Amino acid sequence: MTDAVIGRLAAIKTMDIVALKGMWRDLFAAEPPPYNRKFLESRLAYRVQELAYGGLKQETLKRLAILAEDLEPRSGGRGIRSDNRPIAGTRLMREWQGGEHCATVLADGYEYDGRPYKSLSAIARAITGTRWNGLIFFGLKSQRGKGQ
Repeated sequence: MTDAVIGRLAAIKTMDIVALKGMWRDLFAAEPPPYNRKFLESRLAYRVQELAYGGLKQETLKRLAILAEDLEPRSGGRGIRSDNRPIAGTRLMREWQGGEHCATVLADGYEYDGRPYKSLSAIARAITGTRWNGLIFFGLKSQRGKGQ
């Protein structure tokens, strides 16, 4: 890696959320998604490297398109549109009362603390002891309900 790329990657970790969103707008020419900081950092780091060294090869993109055609459409959970649900394997991080909590998105639900859950709201309830909208708790939807 070049020093310039390493410097940009290191800078991502020190940026505040406003700067990260500004960088997203510059690199993707689009508004940033409402996902958490870790998501923005990882996608920005990938994008910096992609722009510096090139993206996926055309043959890889074609293969991915073929594989995607074979997949059945995902059905969203109760009350969740499937296009709002992060892809399986995504790790959702939330700091709560001094502790860091990580939930993993599965194909058919979520996993938190080694246990399966059907919804993010159930995980938020396990963490806080009170009822929460799981999408809001993990920063996937704004409290205003706009889901920016």
